[in-house]
Amino acid sequence: MISKVAHLPSSLHAKREALPDRTSATGLDGDFLHLISTVAHLMRARTDQRANVVHGMSRAQWAILVWLERQPGLSQRQLAELVHVEPITVARLIDRFEADALVERRADPADRRLWRLHLTPAAAPVLAEIAAYRSDLHRQMAAGLSQAALATLVDALAGMKDNLSRKAPAIAETEGVQP
Repeated sequence: MISKVAHLPSSLHAKREALPDRTSATGLDGDFLHLISTVAHLMRARTDQRANVVHGMSRAQWAILVWLERQPGLSQRQLAELVHVEPITVARLIDRFEADALVERRADPADRRLWRLHLTPAAAPVLAEIAAYRSDLHRQMAAGLSQAALATLVDALAGMKDNLSRKAPAIAETEGVQP
């Protein structure tokens, strides 16, 4: 039988031994795909609640503001790809942000058909709230984890992201392979 902690770096074995057994009778709590999905769901749900309570916004609206802070001048299509929504959804959200004077559309000097999106100074307090919330969420999620465990987790998740970002093999190549 393979140990549940065989995949952990040796520095984390002692830490894992001290933690309670997180495997339920169904075995789902020990399934990392289930755990990643559950953690992502909980993060999304909490962020949606916070965004709605504090600003009457959604997580997607917060994501748009954060991306525009990081990369001013994105087009609506680029922004839609980054936040994983349809371009029409971004267009409607930008319309609302423009009405609230948080975002402005500027004509692209090289392409008359394109509008570049930029934050206005009025977005600063919302962005400060988002930053404070992200810091609080990070603190909650990392409670009880060592810096070494967090570093290992970040490296592992970055590796998984890289693996999944590569072009997926054709279906014919994976036929007969069980997930």
